[in-house]
Amino acid sequence: MTILVFTDLDGTLLDHQTYSFSAAQPALSELRRRGVPLVLASSKTAAEIEPLHEQLDLGGAPMIVENGAACIWPQQTGVVQDTDYRTIRTVLSEAPESLRKCFSGFGDMSIDCVMAHTGLSVHSAQKARKRLYSEPGIWSGENDGLKDFLRYLQENGVSARQGGRFLTLSLGGTKAGQMHRIIDHYRADVTIALGDAPNDIEMIQAADFGVIIKNTHSAALPPMKGEENARIRRSILPGPQGWNAAVLAILDELDRQEV
Repeated sequence: MTILVFTDLDGTLLDHQTYSFSAAQPALSELRRRGVPLVLASSKTAAEIEPLHEQLDLGGAPMIVENGAACIWPQQTGVVQDTDYRTIRTVLSEAPESLRKCFSGFGDMSIDCVMAHTGLSVHSAQKARKRLYSEPGIWSGENDGLKDFLRYLQENGVSARQGGRFLTLSLGGTKAGQMHRIIDHYRADVTIALGDAPNDIEMIQAADFGVIIKNTHSAALPPMKGEENARIRRSILPGPQGWNAAVLAILDELDRQEV
């Protein structure tokens, strides 16, 4: 049985405040023992994810970066271009001033501002600003203005998705879309996906086993189709503690099905 695990990072595999994955170590070790590829899927940039990919010793497993805007395999790191990002910034620069002034993207923020919004160190914030495919930001205007802003973006080929902290703009890639390409590559029999934010919903729904990780820092995700038969389940514990328990439980369930 070929198993694939897809996971969001902040608030899911990584603690929301400390960015530590230590509480998930038992499940990570079990995945490594079984040779199960772990695909990191995050709004983070490739520059941010690569060190974590190495620290977790994920080998040749790909990374879904910038909220699903792209999939990068380890051999591609360092050779990709920022064409998508420059296109998004151009669309932003041409937006009506009444809308543009209400959106502050990472490209508009200073390092100190990015640090304040994310809790990242200077070094990590610098990596977070190395955008290639998407632009996360904060909308500070009214809801009616946001609707106009989203309409303007759509008319100009830019998609917007609300994550745990930011409204992220891209040219249309999604975590679920990248997930399907990776499943085809590995010819996976069983997929597991874990996340905690609205931008994880499609990925969670697309998996054979979806896990909504408890997020104590924002409103709970709405009920999903699949929860009635436990194909999708919710963790009791938040962050990496919930991640660890959920992954081990699903692996045990799969083992019992094979007996």
